[in-house]
Amino acid sequence: MTQGFPANQTDILPDDANRAILIGRIWDPRVSGPTPVLVDGENLRDISSLAPTISQLLERDDVLARLSNPASFPTAASLGDIIEQSKPGADGKTAHLLSPNDLQAIKASGVTFVASLLERVIEEQARGDASKADQIRTEITGIIGDDLSQIEPGSDKAAEIKRVLIEKGAWSQYLEVGIGPDAEIFTKSPVMSAVGHGAHVGLHPISNWNNPEPEVVLTVTSKGKIVGATLGNDVNLRDVEGRSALLLGKAKDNNGSCAIGPFIRLFDDHFTLETVKDADLAMAVDGTDGYHLDAVSSMSQISRTPESLVGQAIGKHHQYPDGFMLFLGTMFAPTDDRGGAGKGFTHEMGDLVTISTPSLGKLINQVDRSDAINPWQFGITALMTNLAARGLL
Repeated sequence: MTQGFPANQTDILPDDANRAILIGRIWDPRVSGPTPVLVDGENLRDISSLAPTISQLLERDDVLARLSNPASFPTAASLGDIIEQSKPGADGKTAHLLSPNDLQAIKASGVTFVASLLERVIEEQARGDASKADQIRTEITGIIGDDLSQIEPGSDKAAEIKRVLIEKGAWSQYLEVGIGPDAEIFTKSPVMSAVGHGAHVGLHPISNWNNPEPEVVLTVTSKGKIVGATLGNDVNLRDVEGRSALLLGKAKDNNGSCAIGPFIRLFDDHFTLETVKDADLAMAVDGTDGYHLDAVSSMSQISRTPESLVGQAIGKHHQYPDGFMLFLGTMFAPTDDRGGAGKGFTHEMGDLVTISTPSLGKLINQVDRSDAINPWQFGITALMTNLAARGLL
């Protein structure tokens, strides 16, 4: 087993897993494709009879009621076995965890925390050169300070700060989306491209300054209803985006650059959007060289509410017939040096990234180059073909 990946299922489940409604997907060798599953103690139940995809399942108004009796569904696999087999380089011949979403669009909101806002401005000013980060950080904080937490995005106060900073030549496109009226909402990754717990996450080989981004990911239906949440790693290439914001697609969307999981937890009496708003996300990075980094991202520090971010993503201006997943952003912006004095944090191949919070469990992935990990081959056409052959369409 790959070092650092727990075999015990309780290690990646929420602390109160016994009362949580957890759904996800596994690669099912019995049908050579994905199967939607429900966590039921030590078992994973096959819930494909309710809906062949997670996207369709979440559109059902009776989803909570239908999932309330897990024993009515056949067992798909042992949860412990699946977690044991979910590790980097899984060959597809054994059952393992997939990302818990399927046909939903994968969207992300950026610059939603003040702590990361400053770092985005630094990336822009450094033009992707990590060696300039410390000097620019000192210069920028001297002008705007390092605490914008009391500024409401889009407010009159925010507009006045914008006017002053423009006069000083310090305004930035990142400040625009950080404290301006319009949030940054972008497409993180193509439909079906996300990887799940235990998989490799990928870094584009051109990048020399990059980091993980631990985030809560909301699950939203086609009607804009927020029905659940999970964890995500919005892998980021700081040098690429720093060269130009027009390279955002290259910085954010690469093979394995989007990890989601381990399961979607559905909202019920025990777990609500308020739980998400109060969550603290812990993140650890462990290198093969003995390097260790701990960080915490507190959702209470977000500058825009989750509801407002969802509202900017969906509405009369934009629909998502299959629903969407929405990364809520992160306050994690590591500045501790790893690759040399003044360069801040950057990944090394083999890094183990662990993202966790008690209500959602633990998402663990290992870092490698996006051109070296398993290629993405199972897309929408493959899914439709597979489901048709199984008589589920």
